[in-house]
Amino acid sequence: MAARLPSWAWVSGLTAGATAAVAALAVQANHGPHPTAATAKPSASASAGAHGPAEPKKPSGPPALPQESGTGRRVVYSLGEKRVWLVDATGKANRTFTVWPGTVGPQPGRYSVTLRIQSIKGSDGVQIEHVMYFTKASGVNIAFSNALDGASPPPANGQKLGGIRMHKEDGAALWAFGDQGTRVTVVN
Repeated sequence: MAARLPSWAWVSGLTAGATAAVAALAVQANHGPHPTAATAKPSASASAGAHGPAEPKKPSGPPALPQESGTGRRVVYSLGEKRVWLVDATGKANRTFTVWPGTVGPQPGRYSVTLRIQSIKGSDGVQIEHVMYFTKASGVNIAFSNALDGASPPPANGQKLGGIRMHKEDGAALWAFGDQGTRVTVVN
């Protein structure tokens, strides 16, 4: 009859055998081929999401109506942005467009349209239409208008001009929007 081994010897033998098998497999794996997993490059959107956008997001649409422009139905003119907004009674800007200011501009403040003239020759000699006067500065009348032919104004050549010119279609929209007495808010 064979001699019986104590239980601890038997467990110890199994552990030694298992350790030897794992070591042998490790050696084989180290010397064999090394397949590499295919990795996909992250997409631009995945990369941007993980690390933030590569470029700052540009605002979509036209600039927002300036907050300090008041309330109610009005025309808002921003000196710094060279832009006009037509704002309805609910405070919503229904239209906005860029303008070409003259050499003399109004001070920031609240005004109203004092005179409307359908068509006239501007102080720079250009035929203009949709003329809407709303203040005076340095002895010069300040008014919105557009050139009859839709062109932008030529250089002032040192003249004091108070015309705030716009594209023809914007002039027509402003003319339809603003009657005599319509509020005009000028902001920086």
